[in-house]
Order: sequence, then structure tokens, then C-alpha cells
Amino acid sequence: MQRFILSKKNQITLVSGILIVIGFASELIFKNEAVAVAALVIASIIGVVPIAIQAYQALRVKVVSIDVLVTIAVVGAFFIKNFEESAIVTFLFLFGAYLEQRTLNKTRSAIKELTEMAPESALKLMENGEFEEVEVDEVDVGDVLLVKTGAKIPVDGTVLTGEGSINEASITGESLPVSKEQGSNVFAGTILDNGTIQIVADRVGEDTTFGKIIELVEEAQDSKSEAERFIDRFSKYYTPAVLVLGIIVWLVSRDIELAITILVLGCPGALVIGVPVSNVAGIGNGARHGILLKGSEVIGDFSRVETMVFDKTGTLTVGNPAVVDKKYFGDQIEEALGFLASVERESDHPLGKAILTDIGETTFSPVENTEVIKGGGIKASVNQHSVAVGNVALMEKEGVPLNEEARAAIAEFENQGNSLVLTAVDGELKILMGVRDQIRPGVKEDLAKLRKLGVKNLVMLSGDNQRTVDVVSKELGLTEAHGNMLPEDKSAYIKKLIDAGQIVAFVGDGVNDSPSLALANIGIAMGSGTDVAIETSDVVLMNSDFSRLPHALGLAKATARNMKQNILIAVGVVLFLLAGVFFSEWMNMSIGMLVHEASILVVILNGMRLLRYKLR
Repeated sequence: MQRFILSKKNQITLVSGILIVIGFASELIFKNEAVAVAALVIASIIGVVPIAIQAYQALRVKVVSIDVLVTIAVVGAFFIKNFEESAIVTFLFLFGAYLEQRTLNKTRSAIKELTEMAPESALKLMENGEFEEVEVDEVDVGDVLLVKTGAKIPVDGTVLTGEGSINEASITGESLPVSKEQGSNVFAGTILDNGTIQIVADRVGEDTTFGKIIELVEEAQDSKSEAERFIDRFSKYYTPAVLVLGIIVWLVSRDIELAITILVLGCPGALVIGVPVSNVAGIGNGARHGILLKGSEVIGDFSRVETMVFDKTGTLTVGNPAVVDKKYFGDQIEEALGFLASVERESDHPLGKAILTDIGETTFSPVENTEVIKGGGIKASVNQHSVAVGNVALMEKEGVPLNEEARAAIAEFENQGNSLVLTAVDGELKILMGVRDQIRPGVKEDLAKLRKLGVKNLVMLSGDNQRTVDVVSKELGLTEAHGNMLPEDKSAYIKKLIDAGQIVAFVGDGVNDSPSLALANIGIAMGSGTDVAIETSDVVLMNSDFSRLPHALGLAKATARNMKQNILIAVGVVLFLLAGVFFSEWMNMSIGMLVHEASILVVILNGMRLLRYKLR
């Protein structure tokens, strides 16, 4: 019966409102006192029933809730025959709860949109060679699936055949379609805008990136910050204190109506709901923009970050080295380029891939007697020629003469922050290449935004040589830059900053920088949805888009600020109402409940502003 009554709260609210209108109309217009009293009495009784049930349920678990205060106040008003106020208070309380639920549902809309994007079915290749539609839960790792234009990708997988464009907004927050072909990775919950592809399932169900995103966002919304935990403790003692205050006022003044009014006015509803609604709205905004904020504790710490430390490769830079400078010496350069390409084709070093891309089409020759020189490069025999590819130290070791022109070019390339690759054929320098990782487009402007948002120190840590690091640092205007750092050196540096009392955020790619991500106050992963990034960090930029970082920090600051605003509004309203009881003659239960419910709506609407937050 209790469950049935509580499920009909909205209908009870509507009937109660109609009866109150009938009651006041009968009294003021038709001058029928009997009908007016009957309507208000019935409105009071049916209105207080769901509130009393909630109060009873709270008392069973030894909690003095707001419902307990309102129930006592309404019953007291009813027995002193103040039927107008008992009816109005119950209606306003129920109607306020209805509006709260409506607006709170809107704050969770971003998460609801995410869950609605979850795929429900898939076209699975069966043993008879035909594709049949099955529930997504029936798909196992290794199954082959067919995805047609307009369909959702059902699992995380790899494209086997076909090609097309996929909208990955549900994962990355970026609506521009991404081209996919054989060998490309695809994510569950994304949409194939055009084309037809077959994929093999790599991860299914809750193990997919999409499943983990939903799980993490839901966990984040349920997590509580220090402010929320304080408010929970405060409410636990505050609500019984209001009840005791009401009893004391009645014992001293013998004014039951004053005591009942204090119970209504002292309800801490806006205080209890103000911080959670800000938290939910802030996390929802982040989810819409491809930013995972793992809970309100993270939001609080992130909003106070003073120092932001960046990994270089893949964070401030694109992560794909390219040949940016080159100089040739002597003749037969085309032959030398072919020898260089032949040697580099045998290597999987990132610099080698950059060189092959730059050389393009050429004539390859068989490579023999390959010898890798640690810290130097590669020696090999190509088409009966001795070829050495590597740094200056290797050239000097092999006795390759470097004239003034070559040394001047080497110095110039190094000053520009390049990694040098020299190629010698039969002991004669032929090719000098400068390879450099390109700075991400727009990073300099994004770093300026972070400074405007209050980040005092921008620090770069990298495994590259100090000269390369200094060039990047100077171009970006960083506070500090340190090169030749191993992962353990980076985490030791961050620990030193934290021990010095700074609040530190570390931004990395979530793979080799996992120790630093875990150690920093706030770990921010340029994740692209990788497992390590999602699990290790506190904040994940799902499409590795650096431009989302200022939005994430601005959102965290706006959310923390919004929480404080809501606390001030809630406390201010309660103090105003209680002052009105003792120092004015116009304050009563009905006005108090109206202001109380209005304050709850104000803090909810204030929190909902975060759903529309954009960095100015």
C-alpha cells in the first residue's frame, strides 16, 4: 500500500491543488464555510499521507528527515484547526518535490543521452555463412559482425573489410566523421554515417570503451565530495536540532503555531540538494564534450590546480615525427636516398618511419650485415656499399669527415630542436636530415587560456634531449622544461612539487606516464579511449583533443563555484526565514513553505546552468 501511494504522489498533488482552489472559492466567492472547511480538510489529509509515509520510512532507519518536520507541522496545524495552512503546506511540499524531480531529470539528461546511444542488436555471422540479427549480449569476442549505413557499432572491434565514415561523438565528443578502413579500430556506440563494414569483436558488453564511459560517469555522479559529505553530516544533526528548537519554543511561549512554523521554515532542503545538483550537471556537461570528470572530489581538486605538468610527445606535440629539414652533400644523392630507405625499411624506429615517408617512392636494394650500434644508429652493407645511418657520434666513430659546411648545418638543425639523422656511403657524408615532432595546432593559444584560468606554472617533462625540449618550451612560453627524463624521473619531479605544497595536474598519454598520472593530485589523460588512460587518470580527454583541456578546467572551476553559490543561497534563505519568524508579523507556515520550495528550485536552476557552460 505504501509503495502504491508513493507512486501516485503526482496525482495526489493535483487533487490536493484542486481541493484547495475549491475551498478558497467556496469561502471567498460563494461564502459557503462548510464546503470550504471540508475541501481543505480532505486536501490536508490526502496530502499529508505520502509525506507521513516517507517520514515513517526515514524514522525506521533512525533518520529525522525533512518529511518528519513537515508531517509534525501539518498534523499540528490540523489539530489547531488551521486547515488553510495545513492544506497549503502539504500541497507546496508535494508540488515542490514534483518540480525538483522534473528539473533534476534534466540535469541527468546528458547521461541519459549516453545510455540511449548504447547499441541493442548486431548482425552476426552465423555458421551457415549468413548474417543474422541478435541481441548485443549474444556477441562474443572473435565474432564477425556486419554494420550497415546508419547503424550503431555494437562492440569495440577491428575493421576486416569495407570502409566508411563513423560519427564518434559518443566517445570523443567530436561530431566530425572519421574515416575507417581495413585494420582501423572502431568503438561501440558510434554510428556508421556511410559505407558498409565487417568487423571482428575485440571487446564486448561492459568491457567496451563505451560501456566503461557510462560506468565511470555514473560512478562519478554517485561519488561525494568533501563538501557533500560535510552537508550529509550537518543535515543528520541539523534536522533533529530544528525539531528540538520547535519543542523548546513551544515550552517557553506556549505558542503551538509559532513552534509549528519553525519546523516548516527550518527544513534544510536546498542545502541538501544544492551541491549534488551542481556535481551532476558539471559531470553531464563534461560527458557531452568528450571529457570524463571522475566525481565531485576530482572537480574540487581540479578547480584549485596551481601547476600543470605536461608530457611532450603526444601531448604538446602530435606524436608523429616528420622530416622538417634536410641537406645533401656531394653527388649520386638519389642512389644514397635509396640506400637510406633500404636500411630504414628494416627498422621500426619512429624516426625511420618519418624518413621513409619523406623519401617516398624509390629503388630499394637488399640489405646485408646489419649491425645496430647502441646509442649511435645502424651500419649495413647495401648493394656492395658500406652505409652508416645515425647521429654525429656514429659518423665520428666511423671516421666520416665532417667539413665546415656540414658542421654548420648540424649546428643549425640542432638549434631548431631537430633530432639528427646523418647518412654516409662508403665513408662519405651524403645526407643530413632534421626530424622533429610537430607541436599540436592551437596548443599555444590553449596554454594561454589555462594561464587566464589561474594556472601559475606550466611545466614540460620529456625523454628528449634538453636542446629539443628548450626549443619547444620557448615556442610555447612554458614556465619550465626538463629533458632526458625517464618515467621514474617524471614521477619523482611531481612528488617533489606535491611535497612542496602545490596542487599538481599531470597531462600525459596514459601509457608510459601511468605512474605520473596516478601520483599527481589530478591525472589528465589524452586518452583516445585507451584502457590505461581511463583507469589510471582522474580526467580523460576522450579524443586526445588538447583544446578540450581549457574547457575541462573552466568547467571544474565553474562547478566548484556553483556549489558554493548553492550553499550560500540555502543557508541564507533558512536564516532569512527564521529571522522573519522572530522579528516580523507577516511570516507564517504557508509563506515559509513557499519560500522554502522556491529556494530549492533556485539552487537546482542555478546548478542546471552548468549544462550550458562554454568557455568564454
